[in-house]
Amino acid sequence: MALGVRGERSMANADTCVIYNPAAGKGRGERRLRRLRRALGAGADFRPTSMSGHAEELAFTAAREGYPQVAAAGGDGTVHEVANGLLRAGKSTILVVYPIGSANDYAHSLGLDADWYRRGDPDIQPRHVDAGIVRSQRGSERFFVNGLGLGFNGAVTMESRRIRGLQGVPLYTLALLRAVCYRFETPLIRSVIDGVERTVPTLALSLALGRREGNFVIAPDARLDDGLFDYVQAGALSRWELLRNLPNMVTGRLPRDHPRIWMGRCRHVVCQSEKPVAVHVDGEMFCTPEDGVRDFEVQLLPGALRVWGRLKN
Repeated sequence: MALGVRGERSMANADTCVIYNPAAGKGRGERRLRRLRRALGAGADFRPTSMSGHAEELAFTAAREGYPQVAAAGGDGTVHEVANGLLRAGKSTILVVYPIGSANDYAHSLGLDADWYRRGDPDIQPRHVDAGIVRSQRGSERFFVNGLGLGFNGAVTMESRRIRGLQGVPLYTLALLRAVCYRFETPLIRSVIDGVERTVPTLALSLALGRREGNFVIAPDARLDDGLFDYVQAGALSRWELLRNLPNMVTGRLPRDHPRIWMGRCRHVVCQSEKPVAVHVDGEMFCTPEDGVRDFEVQLLPGALRVWGRLKN
């Protein structure tokens, strides 16, 4: 839909710009998208994405055009890009999430299922939620709204991109098994978590805003609006220990007394790795080992985003 002069909105009655991924849910979201179009009608301006990064630019433009709400219709990748566009724009635009993707981890933490917008639930309201920002020593930076995963978690995300025909827990379980076979490493990492230093061989580090990471309940007590990351750092676990805890990762019951698993809450993290590692943010790759990035800083941005959701009191 064409824009008017100087970025004016193309539909005078449109109060929501819906940015959608035509390939969401590995091509299975088309039916949900048709239902969404019928439900929103003329009150929404639908704009499709055509490539990686496009949703971010569309969201940035929509916020600058003055839309009070910008929606992400897709999976966590679409949500990630739209949220980055809104946070870059620096406006008070409200993010709306219509989950039609493969994992929908962020929607889960917001208490939103695929048809939430059809029921008129009074508990679903605009809320202020936290975000995070990660910066590398090479100057790259990225916002995230659900979580960051370093090391093995990033490797699982890389493997998930190579798998076709699966969604949800089956997709990420297979990706995890492939990462166990081909990308299992425990480099020495110096981490400083809210001023507390630890230098240990590290399999993975998760910084969670939401409860789930790749459909696994990594941080069952995490809240999007408490001003804190929930972190889980896994040290030099063996392959067998990791696989034995797979059911616990799915259900959110990781052992809290394991001598090589550390958990807590924090606002600021600095990591320095002896070798380049993989890092994902919201299921999107921030860097792969081939990028050569070793040093990171991660900071919490409390209440940085407004989003429709049903959050705990």
